[in-house]
Amino acid sequence: MEQAEKPRVSTTGIVRPAFTESTPVSPSTNGYAAKVSATLSDDLDNAELVRMYRLMVLIRRFEETCGQHYSLGNVRGFLHLYIGQEATGIGAISALEPRDYIVTHYRDHGHAIARGLDTNRIMAEMFGKRTGLSKGKGGSMHIFDAAKHFMGGHAIVGAQLPLAAGIALAQQYQETDVVTMVFFGDGATNQGTFHETLNLASVWQLPIIFFMENNLYGMGSAVGRVRHRGPDFNDAMGAYDVDVISVDGMDVVAVREATQAAVDRVRAQGSPIFIEAKTFRFVGHSFADPGDQYRERAEVDLWRRRDPLETYPQRLLDFGIATQADLDDIAASVDEEIDAAVEFATNSADPDLSEAFDDVYA
Repeated sequence: MEQAEKPRVSTTGIVRPAFTESTPVSPSTNGYAAKVSATLSDDLDNAELVRMYRLMVLIRRFEETCGQHYSLGNVRGFLHLYIGQEATGIGAISALEPRDYIVTHYRDHGHAIARGLDTNRIMAEMFGKRTGLSKGKGGSMHIFDAAKHFMGGHAIVGAQLPLAAGIALAQQYQETDVVTMVFFGDGATNQGTFHETLNLASVWQLPIIFFMENNLYGMGSAVGRVRHRGPDFNDAMGAYDVDVISVDGMDVVAVREATQAAVDRVRAQGSPIFIEAKTFRFVGHSFADPGDQYRERAEVDLWRRRDPLETYPQRLLDFGIATQADLDDIAASVDEEIDAAVEFATNSADPDLSEAFDDVYA
């Protein structure tokens, strides 16, 4: 990556990081590159490749629908959408087994869908209904399903990291080969919990995968403005003696195969691994943030040309894995699932006031 220029002040008075077309380059992979072959993937069968596409479409449609219902007042509070990052979440979580644990941040709907949580109950939680996965009390940022080892989205930046370390420590203590995966954004790397957790994970050799979704912006600040070494993290773990895998987060197959390599190693050796996936959110930090006050239009347009919902289906067509009719059927079935989820959420009851103090620790 080229050396970034100094930030400049726009005519609106907002400091913007300099942007060139070299900014979103494909990151290095440190020996864990996804294999390039004439079959798209040597390790995944066609059914799995198509399944991952359907999940990506489902996440995109779910997020777009949540945005619509936020505008209508049916979804309240904060809303952080996963639009643009679908390939990262699907690729990573599809490499896990049901016994493995996931802890994540507040941009959690995509991870919940990738894990296979019930779409109806996720939407009901977004609507604040009693049938939601957190009984309508958690909302957008707190999707949980302990039965699926999905240990929630967490609203405090970096708060999920020590929790994940605790789960991994429990697995080590019980002498299982269960893997814990914790998701966080580049913004969380400035939190003390990030460094404390990495240090302990290395000292105790915990079976944990630190999965950083580097979408290049922590809220409205470009990572290059708040990190001395810039937006790349593939050389950042030397102090903790933790191996790093860097992968193109817009390529679902690359993420899947890189994550599978990490999972296999953590399961066999019990030591932590750090994965950095370069990705990009096409929307603002939250629904209240248009995202166009601190990012150049050229930067957003360049990343949109790498939209996984455009590039991946074309690869499926090119390799003869799916036909256009297959893709159309997938889109139709996803629309039906989303419509059913909205109907379920709309018709569900609100939590009763008598439940206000249920499930609260004193």
